[in-house]
Amino acid sequence: MITKIDHLGIAVKNLDESIAYYESALGLHCHGREEVASQKVKTAFFEAGEVHLELLEPTSDESPIAKFLEKNGEGIHHIAFAVEDIEDQLKKASEAGVRLIHEVPFEGAADKLVAFLHPKSTHGVLTEFCMPKQ
Repeated sequence: MITKIDHLGIAVKNLDESIAYYESALGLHCHGREEVASQKVKTAFFEAGEVHLELLEPTSDESPIAKFLEKNGEGIHHIAFAVEDIEDQLKKASEAGVRLIHEVPFEGAADKLVAFLHPKSTHGVLTEFCMPKQ
């Protein structure tokens, strides 16, 4: 079951410049950075109420974020929903005809298991399910 919007993923070209904007112009505080080698990205996290913002900078031209930036420029990359049981949520999505990018959850940022749904099956929105690793 989906419990809340966990975070919005935002693709950026330069993490340091973007962090400066979010801190100085918006008054938010960066509460962590992390590199996710499997996705070839560096991340920075902000909180806006109960929703987190995850800035994503590619570390390689082969990164999904690099490809997104090349095609779309900077901006919202995905919406992530917190779920109670990620494998069950993936199964339900698949049974409903949704195309899965990941059939098996993998380790993402912030010590979570994550999996993505293909935007061609989700009305154009790259959708992530996430839950804390147990």
